[in-house]
Amino acid sequence: MSADQQVLTIALTPEALVVGHILLPSVDYLDRIQVELYRREHQQGEEHWAAVGTTRSRVDGSFRFAELPAGTYKLVTRELLDRDPLTFDPGGQLFGYAPVYYPSAPDFAAAEVIRLSAGTTFQANLSPIRREYYRVKVGVANAPPNIQLQVWPHGRPGPGYSLGFNAEEQSIEGSLPDGNYTIRATSYGPAGMTGTLNIAVGDGPTTGATMMLLPNSSIRVSVTEEFVDPETLNRIRTMYNSGASNPRRPNYFNVSLAPIEQFAYIPGASLRPPNGPDDESLVIENVQPGSYRVQATTGMGYISSITSGGGDLVHKPLLVSPGSAPPAIEINLRDDGAEVNGTVEVPSQGSTFRLPVVHFVPMADGGGQFRVAWASGDGRFQLQQLPPGAYRVLVFDRQRPDLEYATDEVLSQYDSKAQVIRVVAGQKEHLRLPLISRSE
Repeated sequence: MSADQQVLTIALTPEALVVGHILLPSVDYLDRIQVELYRREHQQGEEHWAAVGTTRSRVDGSFRFAELPAGTYKLVTRELLDRDPLTFDPGGQLFGYAPVYYPSAPDFAAAEVIRLSAGTTFQANLSPIRREYYRVKVGVANAPPNIQLQVWPHGRPGPGYSLGFNAEEQSIEGSLPDGNYTIRATSYGPAGMTGTLNIAVGDGPTTGATMMLLPNSSIRVSVTEEFVDPETLNRIRTMYNSGASNPRRPNYFNVSLAPIEQFAYIPGASLRPPNGPDDESLVIENVQPGSYRVQATTGMGYISSITSGGGDLVHKPLLVSPGSAPPAIEINLRDDGAEVNGTVEVPSQGSTFRLPVVHFVPMADGGGQFRVAWASGDGRFQLQQLPPGAYRVLVFDRQRPDLEYATDEVLSQYDSKAQVIRVVAGQKEHLRLPLISRSE
């Protein structure tokens, strides 16, 4: 190898595995049952369970999930109707195997977590229990041609159960074991609708109930600009006088809704495009019922407040009720934020390191909003328009978005290398900060 050639090192992480058996009677028609694996993830500070694999058991009842990264998982089987040709009676009592949430929990929330580290193999055996199933038929008063359905035990959302939609008869149909369930029906498109119905199943067919789908909500957004800096005012004036269409829909501002739920049953929503060259309205359409975190960004100044009906939406969720017309989301913009600059104590020359990332993490009940600033190679950084409030300032050798939602208990482990500041409007602050490496 010549002197000018470089050595490239590729680090390989061994795969983790989840393997196991479905313990069912050794009958051909029961030999293949669907098994799903879910992995815990965090998005915008919320815990989510994402499906990472689906397989069917083999003839011997075994199943296998391979090439898994380290993480936290849950395992569940799907329903399986018992259609033994020797005992199945189309007009008689139905039987089936209800979902099993590893190892034998009644729902997804109560299932045991499976913690995998690199290179480990986890053995999981599942034993579905044969239960009586009862026919379910729920009418839908105003259903469009296609709707999507989710079914879960009442008050305990999660995968495992299912029903189908009969478009010809405008009804939700299928079968479930005895118990109380929630059915959620959703239609998508420009005029989306959502319906939710709770039903009780047992001691015979469940019929006669009717679900009404209600139009999804539209939420108006109101923006107030309280800019005082001459430079900001000049930029705004230039933009409004540039001849561009929709001057009140500038490209420096955006707002969206991120659902707070665990299974991606509810999609997010954002500002709709303008309806025409003269449409200056700001509206978020097709918002399904649920709880949302309001996420707003601006390229000018900072967001000083987000409210709806007088309620604070910077630190609390937006609740959207079925068929409701929520009050407008009111967003206030200012440009008198604090300015913070400083230096990071970077490693000595010759060391290999990433460019430091400075994290401003709001203190509990101290106001403020999460911000990051990237330092240059010599460790210098600057952040303008930092919202007033109290912050822990931490510097890592990589970006850590999870810190935005971390608890004081988690953050306290870095207290020896954190600096606490409290800034007010217009303040200028200079800091010198130590670097926290990946190993710390």
